[in-house]
Amino acid sequence: MNGPAVAAVDGEPRLKVAFVDDDETLRRANAQTLELAGFDVLAFDGAQAALDNIDADFEGIVVTDIRMPRIDGFQLFRRLKAVDPDLPVILITGHGDIAMAVEAMQEGAYDFIAKPYPAERLVQSVRRAVEKRRLVLENRELRRAAHAAEDELPLIGQTPAMERLRRTLRQIADADVDVLVAGETGSGKEVVADLLHHWSRRRTGHFVALNCGALPETVIESELFGHEPGAFTGAQKKRIGSIEHSSGGTLFLDEIESMPPAAQVKLLRVLEKREITPLGSNEVRPLDLRVVAASKVDLSDPAARGDFREDLYYRLNVVTVSIPPLRERREDIPLLFAHFLNRAADRFHVDPPRMSDEVRRHLITHDWPGNVRELAHFTERFALGLTETPPAVKQGGNGESLSLPQRVDLYEAELIRQALAENGGDVKATIEALGIPRKTFYDKLQRHGIVRSGYARG
Repeated sequence: MNGPAVAAVDGEPRLKVAFVDDDETLRRANAQTLELAGFDVLAFDGAQAALDNIDADFEGIVVTDIRMPRIDGFQLFRRLKAVDPDLPVILITGHGDIAMAVEAMQEGAYDFIAKPYPAERLVQSVRRAVEKRRLVLENRELRRAAHAAEDELPLIGQTPAMERLRRTLRQIADADVDVLVAGETGSGKEVVADLLHHWSRRRTGHFVALNCGALPETVIESELFGHEPGAFTGAQKKRIGSIEHSSGGTLFLDEIESMPPAAQVKLLRVLEKREITPLGSNEVRPLDLRVVAASKVDLSDPAARGDFREDLYYRLNVVTVSIPPLRERREDIPLLFAHFLNRAADRFHVDPPRMSDEVRRHLITHDWPGNVRELAHFTERFALGLTETPPAVKQGGNGESLSLPQRVDLYEAELIRQALAENGGDVKATIEALGIPRKTFYDKLQRHGIVRSGYARG
């Protein structure tokens, strides 16, 4: 029973209070008291009913009477503790049950309230327990977000474009189709290829990456297709080529637009036949092949692809994935910066430095032509204290088409993201840094579509 929490007046989620008592009159009276105090109450007439509706993700706390038939409140507490050790349980005791309540407290019960008690005593205890539960659930969410982010790094981003990209990669990962990845230098094309491999059934096979632009034309065919001894001058040993080595896994061909025409012809045949014949051999070897090719030019444009074969382009272009440049998803820059800064601080064994207004302005206004790679290197220099104060960037470009309110909104959103990034997603510290009320903070998160949990430090 862990549906969405009810929204509270102050903008925070309102957690539930499970109230367990077999006495209907007392159950109704206490439930009404808690509802009037602003809590969302779930009333149960016995322990079994509560156990049937409470799991480890229960968004609330439990208040239970001790004296109940079949399963008493002490037994209920122990069974709930086995379900979730962090679930606050408040015990309501009679005079003769105080010793039992003290024992429960020693075992981890949150509080006990002795009868008779004023309504305010119950409300105060519940309020404290709810706040503790809120922190526990919040920390769990942050850990889950950090774990999910580690699985997708450095494809970090909360913009719609990045969400669509991750969703697309998940959808096609297990499909044995060749994929063409388009994106500028430094945008993360190899990361996309690696994720396609990691998220697929092929992850137990090899992930073989080859940069076609970094290999001399004289050796690229040997690297790709392999060779037998004596196939050419200097070929003294048998070599398994990258294509055959990737069989059963994933072959990533970066900068495929740089592949020489002769190698393109042979690659086209391999893709069509799913078999390979190494240089100097007549043996045809079958392949279990999945190719992810990347290009920094638009291969669909004849002028851009130059001497890249049109038929090879169409053979590779079963599915095309485009990575947006960093300048088109500026909202992700603070989150990326925070991640790279924490990683650099760990790597260099330094404390993350505080960000100056000049660096903040640079992050917002710079076009980042080197994309994520450029940002990562800038962040490493910043962590080491080696960055010079970036000069103020002139107004221009897309910003000139924005109205003043739009510019103000953009700047406000960036300041909030930066504060979240600097404080690792901690709400209290971020609110103090921004100097705004808690309700205003949550309102602005919703208005700007900012997901706070994404800024948590792992």
